[in-house]
Amino acid sequence: MDPNHTGPEEYGHGGDAPRQRPPRESLTSDFGQHAPVPARTVQLVSGDFLLTVNPVDGSEIEPCPPAERPARPGRLTEPERAEVERAAAPPVPPGPAQPSLPLLARQDEREALVRLLARGRSVRLVGPGGSGRTRLLDVVAEDCADLAPDGVVRLNGHRRSADDLLHDLFHAVFDAPLNRPDRDELLESVREIGAVVVLDDLEFGGAALDELLDATPECAFLFSATPDVADPSADSGVEDVELPGLDRAAGLDLLGHAVGRTLTDEEATWAGDLWFESEGLPLRFVQAGALLRQRDRLRAGTSAVDEFGVFEDVRPDEAPYDPADGDEVPLPSLGEAAAPAPLLASRLSASARATLRFAVALGGEVPHQAHLPALVGDTHADAALGELVSCGLVSPVGARYRLAAGVPAQLEAAGYTDDADTRIREAAQHYAWWTGHPSVTPERVCAESDAILAALTALSPLAAGAADEPGTAVQFARTAAPAFAAGLHWSAWERALRAGAEAARIAGDVGEQAYFHHELGIHALCAGQLDRARAELEASIGLRGALSDKRGTVAGRRALALVADRSGVPLSIAPTAAEEVPEAHVEESASPPRGVPMAFPDLQPPADTGLVVSRAVPAATVPQQTKDGVGGGVKGLAKRNLVAAGAGALLVAVLGTVVTLGATSGNDPASPSENVGVNPSASQGLDDGSLDADPAAGNQGDTGKATSRPSDPGPDGTPGTADDLTPTATGSDEPSDDGTRTEEPDEPTRPTSPGSTPTKPTKSPKPPTSSSPTPTETETEDPSEEPTEQPTESPTTSPEEPSTSNSASGPASSSPVETSTTATQSTDQASPDDTETMI
Repeated sequence: MDPNHTGPEEYGHGGDAPRQRPPRESLTSDFGQHAPVPARTVQLVSGDFLLTVNPVDGSEIEPCPPAERPARPGRLTEPERAEVERAAAPPVPPGPAQPSLPLLARQDEREALVRLLARGRSVRLVGPGGSGRTRLLDVVAEDCADLAPDGVVRLNGHRRSADDLLHDLFHAVFDAPLNRPDRDELLESVREIGAVVVLDDLEFGGAALDELLDATPECAFLFSATPDVADPSADSGVEDVELPGLDRAAGLDLLGHAVGRTLTDEEATWAGDLWFESEGLPLRFVQAGALLRQRDRLRAGTSAVDEFGVFEDVRPDEAPYDPADGDEVPLPSLGEAAAPAPLLASRLSASARATLRFAVALGGEVPHQAHLPALVGDTHADAALGELVSCGLVSPVGARYRLAAGVPAQLEAAGYTDDADTRIREAAQHYAWWTGHPSVTPERVCAESDAILAALTALSPLAAGAADEPGTAVQFARTAAPAFAAGLHWSAWERALRAGAEAARIAGDVGEQAYFHHELGIHALCAGQLDRARAELEASIGLRGALSDKRGTVAGRRALALVADRSGVPLSIAPTAAEEVPEAHVEESASPPRGVPMAFPDLQPPADTGLVVSRAVPAATVPQQTKDGVGGGVKGLAKRNLVAAGAGALLVAVLGTVVTLGATSGNDPASPSENVGVNPSASQGLDDGSLDADPAAGNQGDTGKATSRPSDPGPDGTPGTADDLTPTATGSDEPSDDGTRTEEPDEPTRPTSPGSTPTKPTKSPKPPTSSSPTPTETETEDPSEEPTEQPTESPTTSPEEPSTSNSASGPASSSPVETSTTATQSTDQASPDDTETMI
């Protein structure tokens, strides 16, 4: 079934017997037999951006390449403009042609409007709902067809902003498919348009109306608005023309045309009372004419009724009039004539009444006639629109229909909202399928935008009370929002995204929330709202990062880079930079003042970032205040990591010299050189990027445990041991009770023979990547502390000398020769300030 164009055979008009609509399950049971339909992606140009609308992973935006930029749009030809005007008109209802009612008692207003427009003046026609404003605009538009170079442009202002109307005017005159110009290009283009713009149902005034008029100096506008719309500003130059009600004679004349015959005296008296009650509104006489036509059918008898099938499916409690009860059918009461919607609806077909219930549930929006068979469940339901138009219960609004003025309130009082929740769910399920169907064009979805958004908006409050409603609302928004974006209906796109984000939040679906926030960021970027775009994209990146959605995160970062480029504000996502520099790990708290002795102090990033280098801190644990830091600080941190790597390599070379001297000094087993491990004591982290010193592996006794080595004195002044460095259960590096920071030592290997020293697997140190560090490139942990002197005569190492005990993986004691050699080699390789830093 084609969701756009319905042939007569689809609704039982092609055969002799009417064909009932098959169940919904049978319509979708064979869908699984076909190959899956690829996602419908559309590429369009928005300003100087190239936007790819992707309904699966999220839209992608990039600067438009010069080869993809559209040329300056040209004006539409006459046949093309005629097609645009035809698409903007409401569809003709199926069934017999409705008689066209004449425009009565409006000649003075008609001439005044044409005269003002011919002078290039803009005018506003003000009248209440049901006063015939739309009918008068149609006649004036025909009179002004030859006044302007670009002719007459018909627009509708129902739920449209000034920016929306400027884009509608642009596309009504220029041939620019899949191109939404930016603000400057839009203003430059519409400034050249010279047309009579007939704008029905204007909903704004004041500064917004001044903006619309200033952008189109060569256009003359004919607005229509209700009295509750804001007035134009005093210097706007817009003149108001009041549209009063009909006089009594014109009202009776209009009622006669609506009935199609001359009124009887009783009916004329009844119409006079109606004119006084309704203040001469033409809509009331159109509806009263429908009441009289229904009365005539009742008086005609059941034979005529059965012949034409008018009341064949009427409700049992509203059975047609039986002529056996008498030939006279009383006229409706004055109250029923003043509020005729319930009485008129009770005498319509079941499909027409069901259509009214859908319209009331959707806030007055009447679904397109092509959707009525699927919604109502009747193959002949498309004819219900013709019944509603002939009774005056609906009125045209642009290319669609809405309930006429006053009708929604009358139907609500009659109980047409009792099953509104059920109607909303049915409409949402139908539109969710229809908007996602590959044969439905974005332009068709945009034409049905008001009904779609009404169903989506009404479904959101219901989502909080039912388990399956959030999923339906999310799926509905996922299919409708990309179609609105591809159809260049920006305001509808934003409303659908916000409704979808709220439904995803209620459902607790983090992935869908990330999608909608990403799309809202893209929408804001296209609209030039950079602050809102940054906030939405950062929220989306955070949610997708929690889900490890790399593809979505990359798309979000690209869009965020465009925001930063446009706004001039650098990116402020610290985890992103930290992931690009794996050696840079961050945590919230600073290192303790008296931590584990190290050959090198902790590297500190610049003060403007608030970051501190630590060991093995996953990026997911970065606090929020760290994420908001400046990305430039991480760059400086990476530079310091390179300097630290060079310094570590320098120390490795010094220790290698010590090992070589000890190995060549003799074969004495007691020589200190025999107890030097093969692994470097300080190096750039082999696994976690840390620069901390490796824990020493001492000689083993019978117990097989490593001997203790001295550490910093504890709070009581006694030196600590290696047991104090036992890692915690979580492997964290938080300060311990004695002021030291615990680390997880490398696990020693099993000794091969008694008395042997357990060692770690041999790993080659990294070669130096930079020259010796200068004093300005290496930071100390506490610049105020004085360096500890190296012992030159004592054969043992005191607890106050942590650098010696932590610089090699041998025993806790060392000879003066070794200490002197180490100091000499360090002095040869680095400057005095560097030596002090390493100590």
